[in-house]
Amino acid sequence: MTSWDDAFGADGNDDAPPPPPLTMEERAGVLDDLAELEVFRTLLEHTGVKGIVVDCPDCDEEHHVDWALMQANLRQLLDEGQTGRHEPPFDPDPDDYVSWDYASGYADGAAARAAADEPGEGRTPGRHARED
Repeated sequence: MTSWDDAFGADGNDDAPPPPPLTMEERAGVLDDLAELEVFRTLLEHTGVKGIVVDCPDCDEEHHVDWALMQANLRQLLDEGQTGRHEPPFDPDPDDYVSWDYASGYADGAAARAAADEPGEGRTPGRHARED
């Protein structure tokens, strides 16, 4: 997954020069994150999960980011090379959010279950999340 600093801006300094454009590898990583996020949302939103919890290295706290805001941040990162600061949700219930790793594991389990339910020989489910 893209780092917190990349997805949410490393600092609030508006006078800083614009960041360099993303490399092809970084762009590919953000596109992968966007695709995974959509899978996670599809699988988890109807169960009551509101989004992703992200560990912030700047303040050593967890930030609860809803699906739409996370998607918007990743799209802005893709388009502009950085994202702006966003106001966190007011008094979020931590039980409504999951980590990226949890969501990835859930998606892997759902894919394995779907593959096991499909008829056919020699089918082995692939890993959903990319290897980092």
